Amino acid sequence: MEQFALDAIERLTTRTREYGTSFTVDPLTPLLGAEVSGLDLTKELTAEQTDDVKRAFLAHHVLVFRDQNLTDEDHKRFAGLFGPLHPVAAPVEGSDPYILEISADKDSRAVAGNGWHADGTADTEPSLGSMLHITRIPEAGSGGDTLFANMHLAYDMLSPAMKTFLEGLTAVHDGALPWRGQTPPAGYDIPLNEHPVVVRHPETGRKLLFVNGPYTSHIVQLSRGESDAVLQMLYTHIARTHLLHCRVRWQPGTLVFWDNRCVQHHAVWDYYPHARYGRRIAINGTRPTA
Repeated sequence: MEQFALDAIERLTTRTREYGTSFTVDPLTPLLGAEVSGLDLTKELTAEQTDDVKRAFLAHHVLVFRDQNLTDEDHKRFAGLFGPLHPVAAPVEGSDPYILEISADKDSRAVAGNGWHADGTADTEPSLGSMLHITRIPEAGSGGDTLFANMHLAYDMLSPAMKTFLEGLTAVHDGALPWRGQTPPAGYDIPLNEHPVVVRHPETGRKLLFVNGPYTSHIVQLSRGESDAVLQMLYTHIARTHLLHCRVRWQPGTLVFWDNRCVQHHAVWDYYPHARYGRRIAINGTRPTA
């Protein structure tokens, strides 16, 4: 591995940190993700607990909370600590406009999130993050894990020459692309926006890659052939550089909160024809900036 990549890994390695006395945070890998133990999310968090969870979130980007028997109101209250709730893009009439059901079974022909992506990057202001609460998992040994990838590290592991090349480039993100071959839901206002290829995290200022296969159409400043080649190289880097990844194995009652601004995820559909069910709430974000 090149020295610049090794240097990037050393800089980003997360170590066990203290977060008060009410809960513990155990990293999933040295570079991404952590399990939080000792918090009951059915109860209101204290100001100190809220501050500590926010610090852990910025440090680890993916937080896993086990054994959470949440109502919809519990779920929304916890998400609301991080900002206003982000409405579902195409809500079902009569359902809660802030809760998206994530469901797959023997009748499914596709599942949400089966491929590396960040959520809603075609939006003018993509979400800050999502909280997915899974209540039903496939039968034992049937899969259903979710993979996450660190986009700070994905950027930092690029060569200095590639970083320089990508700076200043912008890409079109098209909300119609995930619906190729399908009819979008009635009332879905398809978004189309141009965002920088390299952006800064709005809270930490750290640089990260901001392109993904399902939503990114092309890089504006390049020819289509050049754009396709560069994007494919970046997608391969994200998918095949395993140091970027952590894996979450779901259990009933698990809630996972990930930072949609600097993390991509891949919901692995390896459990057909078995069933999986959960409910997801997203939080409003801001426009990505270089």
